[in-house]
Amino acid sequence: MQITINAAMTVDGKIASILGNSEISSEEDLSRVHELRASVDGIVVGISTVLVDDPRLTVRLATKQVRRKHPARIIIDSTGKIPLDSRVLRTASKVKTIVAVTELAHTDTISKIEKMGAVVIVSGKKIVNLKKVLSTVKNMGIKKILVEGGGEINWSFFSQGLVNELIVTIAPRIVGGRQATTLVEGEGYPSISSGVKLQLQKVQMQTNGELVLYYKLRN
Repeated sequence: MQITINAAMTVDGKIASILGNSEISSEEDLSRVHELRASVDGIVVGISTVLVDDPRLTVRLATKQVRRKHPARIIIDSTGKIPLDSRVLRTASKVKTIVAVTELAHTDTISKIEKMGAVVIVSGKKIVNLKKVLSTVKNMGIKKILVEGGGEINWSFFSQGLVNELIVTIAPRIVGGRQATTLVEGEGYPSISSGVKLQLQKVQMQTNGELVLYYKLRN
């Protein structure tokens, strides 16, 4: 399975402001992201992204040359908090949508999500077991995945050794804020030397000063 994390951050490493605003990418970068989405089988986000941004997670901005059917949307949602009126659930009958929950999710909640047209995967007691979810979706034919999560989801994938590639857009902005979300949150590694090692593959300059950095993970 090929797993790529894609994110946009400010020069000071924030992927959202102190108030949760995450509108960092330019229109040019959004088009790049949608074309990247068009190349994968599934997109993974956490429930926080759905609650804050209410994204469509489609490829509507991709050029006609690369556009194809929308990839599956995979939502990591431990307790089943996803709103029934969210964009992803409202379109679940048209675009394959998978909600991964734990045993904490109530059966009535699961039933309501399924009635919207989504597939529900129950994995884990209190925290979604990502490896089991990925194994399940792989059996559904979803083998190339793009992760567009927040700092916690990114940490979960990195810390479990599930990432093959990182693509990060650096916007020419500084927002600061001790409570502002950074690219990777979670518990963190105890030392710099024990952190995830990356190898830069490519640098792309965009017209408004954004830099897109392409990394492969080193063993």
